[in-house]
Amino acid sequence: MSGKQKGGEEKGNASHDGMTAPPPKRFRKKNRPLPEPASLAAAVRSGSVTDLAKAITCIESSTPAHFEYSEQLLQLLLPHTGNSIRVGITGVPGAGKSTFIESFGLMLCEQGRRVAVLAIDPSSSISGGSILGDKTRMEELAKHSNAFIRPSPSGGTLGGVHGKTRETILLCEAAGFDVILVETVGVGQSEGIVRNMVDFFMMLVLTGAGDDLQGIKKGIMELADAIVINKADGPNKPLAERTRKEYEQFLHAIKPYTEGWKSKAYTCSALENEGIDMLWQAIQSFQSVTQKTGTFDKRRRTQVKAWMHTLIADELDRYFYHHPYVKEHLDGWEQQSMAGSVTPAQAARALCKQVLQAYK
Repeated sequence: MSGKQKGGEEKGNASHDGMTAPPPKRFRKKNRPLPEPASLAAAVRSGSVTDLAKAITCIESSTPAHFEYSEQLLQLLLPHTGNSIRVGITGVPGAGKSTFIESFGLMLCEQGRRVAVLAIDPSSSISGGSILGDKTRMEELAKHSNAFIRPSPSGGTLGGVHGKTRETILLCEAAGFDVILVETVGVGQSEGIVRNMVDFFMMLVLTGAGDDLQGIKKGIMELADAIVINKADGPNKPLAERTRKEYEQFLHAIKPYTEGWKSKAYTCSALENEGIDMLWQAIQSFQSVTQKTGTFDKRRRTQVKAWMHTLIADELDRYFYHHPYVKEHLDGWEQQSMAGSVTPAQAARALCKQVLQAYK
């Protein structure tokens, strides 16, 4: 067809003079300007998942120009947040978190709830690349009109959660999602961070507690408002029930993390949709009890305070490493510390002293 493909399109992008031709118009990347913050805020409040995704992308952006825009957007939406139940979900490897979240989310969607899943992909701390997309892992839930799944690679962020997860929760609430599920990477540090941004925290485990309750750190289990033994189906049911009793004994012996709430162990089969409804009833009971005692609102206020202090530390960290003196002398102090000519404490104090003097 003399250099033409079917449909009359030329092969490649080569022009007649051998020079590379520009790509067809439909393939050119367009840098559309962002709408006014008030306009995007209204679109998010209307429940548009397309605009919600756009808002989250802007919030997550490291572009300086997006920072002020994001602040304005959040300020506009803040009065319309806080109206959801925030549930953190962690679990040991192989416990079936994805299957559980999909079954749990689908059940809630069918009940008329709007469910947002902020699932954090396993990703490399070096490349920051995501291994597996959450929409691939939860295909049925992703297709439901009442669901919104936001895959975010952990990107090596301490604790395995994206640095803007808290802001994303607020955006989802403003968009009308009344159940927010936050899945952890399960790297050992993420549990504590997610615990401090959700209302109810559950941990998925396998049947057969084994030595030291599957090697799970006691401190992590103490954070849980519920421990869930998943995969309690078929011949596994008797073992699942024995495992549940073992965890019940453990929970009975420790102080509950949430004041006024007694953490319990449950069995379920996400694969066969058995026991999932009981967990939702437990979460609703938790919300009712803690709202009556004031614990629910107290926890949220405490979480906001902790979030503010985290942001202060982040800002100070950013200012420190961008300070001209630090940029110029940091490497030298590092070399002296590694050589043993000064202690790390001396080097740190010297750098901080110079930075603080600039702000006197």
